[in-house]
Amino acid sequence: MIPWENANVHVSAHALHYGSGVFEGIRAYETERGPAVFRLDSHLARLQTSAAAHAMDIPYSTEELTEAICQLIRDNGFTACYIRPLCFYCSGSLNVDPSRCPLEVTILAWPWASYLSAGGKEAGIRVTVSPWIKFQSKMMPSTAKASGQYINSILAVHDAVLRGYDEAILLDNHGNLAEGSAENIFLIHDGLIRTNDLRHSILLGVTRDSIITIARDLGYSVEVAELHLEDLLSADEAFLVGTAAEVTPVREVDGVKIGNGGRGPIAAKIQETFFAATSGNSARYDHWLHYVDPK
Repeated sequence: MIPWENANVHVSAHALHYGSGVFEGIRAYETERGPAVFRLDSHLARLQTSAAAHAMDIPYSTEELTEAICQLIRDNGFTACYIRPLCFYCSGSLNVDPSRCPLEVTILAWPWASYLSAGGKEAGIRVTVSPWIKFQSKMMPSTAKASGQYINSILAVHDAVLRGYDEAILLDNHGNLAEGSAENIFLIHDGLIRTNDLRHSILLGVTRDSIITIARDLGYSVEVAELHLEDLLSADEAFLVGTAAEVTPVREVDGVKIGNGGRGPIAAKIQETFFAATSGNSARYDHWLHYVDPK
């Protein structure tokens, strides 16, 4: 355990120069039974998959990482927090090939309430279609959550913020919808919930998977298929999902109002169910919670 202000790496770290790292974004939520980490097993499984895609061998088991995360939450006294496991090549060589560099593993945790604009979960956010396109899987493994790949997202969201928007929507190399800078996208047309999949250069989000399950459990039909920009602009509702963003409605795309211009009724119901699940108030989804101190 290292105090936040004492955590550091060397300026010659391979990951600093080349982005050679993989990471996860995980949330712990406050419940009546103490802090609980949402879908921890799924997140750590994806961390292992991301590492394998980049030929990294994480020197800790899933069980060891799980206990380290729980201990970090305990030692900080957090009731809720954001958790960032990071595996990266440290100092050893600045050859592009990182094989001479040690692989470091670190876990950060901090309180992080709202990722997108304050009040966005109720009022919705304003987004723009980015001039940058999402890289596709023949360029880099799009299903891995790797540090260097987020330069693509940084460019997109920086452009969006400079133009006065809350978030960017990236298209894939065929001009179809891909995702936000750090979120998956869902559209609703006449009660049908639609989202895309890995064929469109998206990260297969853990929250995305949760929302598909919740929507179907609520009785909605969910279609996983190609999405076009026209589908977004004509949607009755649209919302973005991710560990940091959770479930955030989209109210406007490049000046075009989506639906009623705020949070729609289906998004509200899904949002309500999602937060019931994360707070431990839904027995149906209790298996998604890893309680830091089981009782």
